[in-house]
Amino acid sequence: MYERITPPAVGERITFKDGEPVVPDTPIIPYIRGDGTGVDIWPAAQRVFDAAVTAAYGGKREIVWFRVYAGDEACEQYGTYQYLPDDTLKAIEEFGIAIKGPLTTPVGGGIRSLNVALRQINDLYACVRPCKYYAGTPSPHRSPEKLDVIIYRENTEDIYLGIEWKQGDPIADQLIKYLNTELIPATPEHGKKQIPLDSGIGIKPISKTGSQRLVRRAMKHALRLPKDKQQVTLVHKGNIMKYTEGAFRDWGYELATSEFRADCVTERESWILGNKEANPDLSTEDNARQIEPGYDALTPEKKAAIHAEVEGILAAIWETHGNGQWKDKIMVNDRIADSIFQQIQTRPDEYSILATMNLNGDYLSDAAAAIVGGLGMGPGANIGDTCAIFEATHGTAPKHAGLDRINPGSVILSGVMMLEYMGWQEAADLIKKGIGGAIASREVTYDLARLMEPPVNPPLKCSEFAEAIVKHFDD
Repeated sequence: MYERITPPAVGERITFKDGEPVVPDTPIIPYIRGDGTGVDIWPAAQRVFDAAVTAAYGGKREIVWFRVYAGDEACEQYGTYQYLPDDTLKAIEEFGIAIKGPLTTPVGGGIRSLNVALRQINDLYACVRPCKYYAGTPSPHRSPEKLDVIIYRENTEDIYLGIEWKQGDPIADQLIKYLNTELIPATPEHGKKQIPLDSGIGIKPISKTGSQRLVRRAMKHALRLPKDKQQVTLVHKGNIMKYTEGAFRDWGYELATSEFRADCVTERESWILGNKEANPDLSTEDNARQIEPGYDALTPEKKAAIHAEVEGILAAIWETHGNGQWKDKIMVNDRIADSIFQQIQTRPDEYSILATMNLNGDYLSDAAAAIVGGLGMGPGANIGDTCAIFEATHGTAPKHAGLDRINPGSVILSGVMMLEYMGWQEAADLIKKGIGGAIASREVTYDLARLMEPPVNPPLKCSEFAEAIVKHFDD
């Protein structure tokens, strides 16, 4: 089945049921060491993972590691330009869960991004990026401890689908001409708009299926959180892109209020319910006036629509959600994308889970990571219904490769996510405890050491940081 790799002779496959992993006590997990600094950070991370599993389960559980190849090291094994060999794809498909270090993006033609390719090939539609602060980590933010969010980024569509044509390509010229002469004039809302003839063209698909399966995972995650963190915010730019980003918002609300009706309330519903609770004799009109800015200036038709909304919500959910019951349910709201970038800095403790489309989520997850210490401390997961890949979120940093100095925190924390996904919470908690203890004790690599006050000198090596984490399991 495999050309140049051999699966371990011991261990068992991870399988999936209803989109969730079924994990044996000795799971076989493929790993990609990664390019550049992967040579340093993977051994350090594996040391931490194995120590945590041993400490947590005393030999009753064990990860059986299976090395597979991608990126530059795959070319060394399989030949020039073999960045993503079939062996690796088969192994990930067969064994279900994998973890990887950073990968080089090939220059020139072929695969645009190995990371994007792995997500699309395996239909890993949910990119999950937690951003949580560990005490003592240097941060440019005044109160980084207030930020504790999990970003659910749709992973397979939007402009990242990569359907585009460069300026001057005959297909681009043909498409622009067709849009300008046939489709745009046939759509009255577009008026006299025209696409410049010297444009490149890209397609931005946002589907109902893709949007709702992402929001479904975010909602299921919210149910596992403490009550005070049960909130899902739909992030979009629907005020401008109404039929793509606006549709993402609408489909998200539709999914939440149908599949999770007993467990959630929308922000607007909470206003209507809260108004009625504060004043049981409140009229429909006055309730509508309180929830809709500029109500008195609306047309009679628009006022009637809001009256119907108020009456419909009270009739549908007052018995199950009224009298304060909604306060114990998942709050579902939405925010404009550019606003949320500001609010995670000015009001970070107001947010918990952010569900976003692909491009917005890419920007937002990096911005949030910067608040809590940067990508060196940023874990990531790419999850589908039959496969999951956990990954370091930073680049390969080749100038640091082989120097045993880079921070392995990103891939270690991605391993924490993997262990939690597997249901091995005890091992995951040990690693989080160890990382927190090491940072609080100022036992850190150079990237964190130089930003601490006063700076730590000398900083720990990559491998030494791993040992410090293990040492603090016993704190």
